[in-house]
Amino acid sequence: MVRTPLTPWERCRGEMLGALLREARGERSMVEVAAASGLSAETLRKIETGRAPTPAFFTIVALASVLNLSMEQLAAAAAAGADAAEGEVLTA
Repeated sequence: MVRTPLTPWERCRGEMLGALLREARGERSMVEVAAASGLSAETLRKIETGRAPTPAFFTIVALASVLNLSMEQLAAAAAAGADAAEGEVLTA
């Protein structure tokens, strides 16, 4: 299967989500948080690094629950990613 390349907006949104999740995870290990969320550590690693910029809704809900994040915080991170991407596109 051939994947279409990510847009700058998708890349920024994924990076902002990953940064928020890493910050919320704090000192907890990736393995601990992934297991508590019902995910593999590799899946969490991909999300945190932005390599999986569009994780499934229920994956995000599970992570938010374990990390005590609200959906509003996640939406704000996505919006910030969109704003950053707009800046990249306008200056490119």
